[in-house]
Amino acid sequence: MKQRTLGTSSLDVSAIGLGCMTMTGGYSGSPDRNQMITLLQAAVDRGVTFFDTAESYGPHANEELVGDALAPVRDQVVIATKFAQDIDPVDRHPRGRMLTPDQLPHAVDGSLRRLGVETIDLYYQHRINPDVPIEEYAGAVKELIADGKVKRYGLSEAAASTIRRAHAVQPVTAIQSEYSLWWRRPENEVLDTCEELGIGFVPYSPLGKGFLTGTIDSTTRFEGGNDLRAQIPRFSPEALQQNTAMAELVRTVAASKGVTAAQLALAWLLARKPWIVPIPGTTKLHRLDENIAAADITLDDGDVAELTRASAAIDIEGGRYPDFLEARTNL
Repeated sequence: MKQRTLGTSSLDVSAIGLGCMTMTGGYSGSPDRNQMITLLQAAVDRGVTFFDTAESYGPHANEELVGDALAPVRDQVVIATKFAQDIDPVDRHPRGRMLTPDQLPHAVDGSLRRLGVETIDLYYQHRINPDVPIEEYAGAVKELIADGKVKRYGLSEAAASTIRRAHAVQPVTAIQSEYSLWWRRPENEVLDTCEELGIGFVPYSPLGKGFLTGTIDSTTRFEGGNDLRAQIPRFSPEALQQNTAMAELVRTVAASKGVTAAQLALAWLLARKPWIVPIPGTTKLHRLDENIAAADITLDDGDVAELTRASAAIDIEGGRYPDFLEARTNL
């Protein structure tokens, strides 16, 4: 597996990481825990060294899964996790409220325990709290770094101005936000800010939550109680009728290159910047192998420019989140 460095942080990771969220649910079905441990270890065997989890996934169960699976190879991998909501209520605060900076020591101790590690390689603020200055969170993480509980600081779904303010207090190693051929908002200021400040960029949902693989069309139905895509406007049957044009574009170009649609979508991201490291998620070994192979696909400048232009010309129907969730991003 090829390696990449997240910005100027000297944090070297595999060119393609592994998003672990759906290994404890999120899409249809509930994956078998032992099978997911096997899959995580298979990823390590194939050269993946960058694994992404969060306290809220499960909640807690995902960190526990990742910790158990990677315990035998802890010195070979980079584990990133996230804080945001008060998953473990303290001082009688209601569960689900946004953590305040003074509560981060409690949150990080929980993540350390569940992951079975002494320090967290990369600690993201999962969502920005508009009620508390970002400088206070950056200062709190700076203290955790000084205490040896965290090595590096990251932000998720943060606006360019927020990134700059946080970085001035505690250098930010990576920004994690949704980015793919059908969600390109990070190109509006965030990627330029990352390049200027020497910050790596980690796209989550780089395959559009499965849409860019070409396996979803207007006839696809999602289980409302188990599959988060059932709540996402752009996955409604009506929206998918229009959005299929994007999937068809990716599928057609991929066929001309002799690769799969998923591989083309990942290769496009890798070609955008050398400090971009996508983290596609999967619960299937053959999809893991397919995604990893994208690291060896080279698109020339003409290929990238044409795909970028063609995708921008397609109007996407529906939001990527319901309005109340979208309101919590890009702050």
